[in-house]
Amino acid sequence: MARPGNKIIQAKLVGSYYNIVATSRQIYIRVVDFNVVLVGDMGTGKTSLVLRFVKGQYYEHQEPTIGAAFFTQILSLTEATVKFDIWDTAGQERYHSLAPMYYRGAAAAVVVFDITSMDTFDRAKKWVQELQRQGNQNLVMALVANKSDLDSSREVQTEEGEQYAQENGMFYTETSAKTAQNVNELFYEIAKKLAKVRPLKSPGIKLSHQTQDGRKRFCCLG
Repeated sequence: MARPGNKIIQAKLVGSYYNIVATSRQIYIRVVDFNVVLVGDMGTGKTSLVLRFVKGQYYEHQEPTIGAAFFTQILSLTEATVKFDIWDTAGQERYHSLAPMYYRGAAAAVVVFDITSMDTFDRAKKWVQELQRQGNQNLVMALVANKSDLDSSREVQTEEGEQYAQENGMFYTETSAKTAQNVNELFYEIAKKLAKVRPLKSPGIKLSHQTQDGRKRFCCLG
């Protein structure tokens, strides 16, 4: 947050907009980079959620992920510009042993289940327990009930998901990759929570400026 007397401006760098806090003597471009991992059973829609968020696409018949898939996306917030490095892990049991490679270095984890399958909700609980034991101590976790467009076939009630998330310090949301309901909102909420973790000056590009001949000049300090 800018202190009184400071102002927020925008600069375009390498094709992306970065928020800048300007002071009387220097400005800090606050760009934060976070790893996010998606876990959950096969068929819960993890890949579809990421594709909807990153590319705005949805495929009715999405091929299962093998091992893990990698995506990136940038979000501009008032607090900072957040770059997500997203790991979409495979839901098949034979790939489970690979999951720690991705979640141990993650700043946030999205645990996904299918509202039409109680089995996937039970499996999501096991993922939460594993993340609590082996994940980052300050891991931001979201419990995501996907396929909300299939409400007529629901097996997991909203109250069940909300209660479990609250008991385990997570935030809960219901999404539909098919209709895009709450997909962007999910990642924006994660970004806002993560942006509070980093101090204003790190990481970022620090620029100094001074008035000369009535004009402001900028140069990199490091």
